Amino acid sequence: MDRKHFIKTLLLGTVGITGFSAFNKFTGELKEDGNLMPVLFIGHGSPMNGIQDNEFSRRWKKMAQEIPVPKAVLVVSAHWLSRGTRITAMDFPKTIHDFGGFPQELFNVQYNAPGNPLLAKETAALFKNTQIEMDHDWGLDHGTWTIVRHMYPEANIPVLQLSIDYYKDPQYHYDLAKELYDLRKKGVLIIGSGNMVHNLGMVAWDKLDSEFGFDWALTLNTKFKELIANGDHKPLINYKNLGKEALLAIPTPDHYLPLLYTLGLKGSKDSVSFFNDKAMAGSLTMTSVKIG
Repeated sequence: MDRKHFIKTLLLGTVGITGFSAFNKFTGELKEDGNLMPVLFIGHGSPMNGIQDNEFSRRWKKMAQEIPVPKAVLVVSAHWLSRGTRITAMDFPKTIHDFGGFPQELFNVQYNAPGNPLLAKETAALFKNTQIEMDHDWGLDHGTWTIVRHMYPEANIPVLQLSIDYYKDPQYHYDLAKELYDLRKKGVLIIGSGNMVHNLGMVAWDKLDSEFGFDWALTLNTKFKELIANGDHKPLINYKNLGKEALLAIPTPDHYLPLLYTLGLKGSKDSVSFFNDKAMAGSLTMTSVKIG
């Protein structure tokens, strides 16, 4: 038996098993009561964080040590925008180097975590009002692997990505996330990967690696944290009504929408905490959220 077939057998179990009972077979070791997986929103920042040993990557590694070991990881990355919603459904997703102008060392990274087609199928079945397409072409973009390779360096946990339908409004994404809640009961770690404040057009290039935020970025980041801590999600969904600071912080919604997936998965008893709470290069924040 070759390596791919062996791992596929371990991950998928008996060939031909379908339905939610098969998903339970994959994740059934965790009880549904008292073992609810946390949900994370992670500010991923520069792709260089994927290979650097810095305060952000060290905190990602520490987070993995603080939470239960997941059965699988599902990431909603700012860097996979699509028409319709898609989920990676291949046995071995490729590592995507979707950037330019960085050192060759970054392009050399291969994060060889397995996927899980059965989990992809069962995740798609959770959505009642949206058809989720199985995707065999994408892989793990840098919104995913730059984070997860620090958290799970052995690449022995299945990693999947869920795309962002860029043609839908923020309320759609928030509501869609709620349908993923059962995955938390089954030991799946869901991560939204983006940045709350993300305006590359206003980056202070002379402070690229410095902890520094423009006044408008710091003001809005504080407002975001207050709303998140208070569980007041409606203004966050309707972020364009938060004033001119919001329009500066979110010139395009791609890096912001993953936050709404994380917030949509919050349960009534979940605690909220923040980490990597820093502004960088003037117009970016690394502020991250742990729910649960």
